[in-house]
Amino acid sequence: MKDAFGLPQSLLVLGGTSEIALATARRLIARRTRTVWLAGRPSPGLERAAESLRALGADVRTVAFDALDSEAHETVLGKVFAEGDIDLVLLAFGVPGDQAHDEREPSAAVRVAQTNYTGALSAGLVSARALQGQGHGSLVVLSSVAGERARRSDFIYGSSKAGLDAFAQGLGDALHGTGVHVMVVRPGSVRTAQTGEREESPLATTPEAVAAAIELGLRRRSETVWVPGTLRVVMTALRHLPRGMFRRLPF
Repeated sequence: MKDAFGLPQSLLVLGGTSEIALATARRLIARRTRTVWLAGRPSPGLERAAESLRALGADVRTVAFDALDSEAHETVLGKVFAEGDIDLVLLAFGVPGDQAHDEREPSAAVRVAQTNYTGALSAGLVSARALQGQGHGSLVVLSSVAGERARRSDFIYGSSKAGLDAFAQGLGDALHGTGVHVMVVRPGSVRTAQTGEREESPLATTPEAVAAAIELGLRRRSETVWVPGTLRVVMTALRHLPRGMFRRLPF
């Protein structure tokens, strides 16, 4: 169960090598979290991530999970929930893709969409049903400001995040009053090993900053979290910008 401040004692990370997810896990372990499940494709990186969290004093277990294998999600995640209640599910997997390459190779674009949207939809629904069965818990979904309005430079990725964001919002509405809390997190560009040139954005943030925002959002039981917070105003303006003007923006 969560503590008096709304922070979890048990955590399931879908996307166990995500830098944002690991920063969040470290922060929560420093507070109250004692049991962590890292779900991801078996790899040395997943094992290193688990060891790094064990060194902080948590009971950390790994589970083989593939976002693209939606048929296995119910079985894989069902085994985790069968081990005991999960206070927080952090849906943190996703791929940025390569816009120029993916435009030329539709199969690559489909893989981005399947990972970021359909894989997340499947895992999110399975997790939500399990949390509802417990009668408590939070589902935190890592979305992106890229989903607010698709840019020419990354509209394939942006469209997949737009679908994920809409799904998570709707799921939160569907679960309202059930004891299950859904929170959508919309970071700007995050400086991680995956982001590459995106890290140069003037509104870029860090995994640690996103983790801090997630903790605060859990304490407040927020439904939407922007990181940094100023992005809410920026994206409100961009969302209403006439398309012709938006098309000429230098990104």
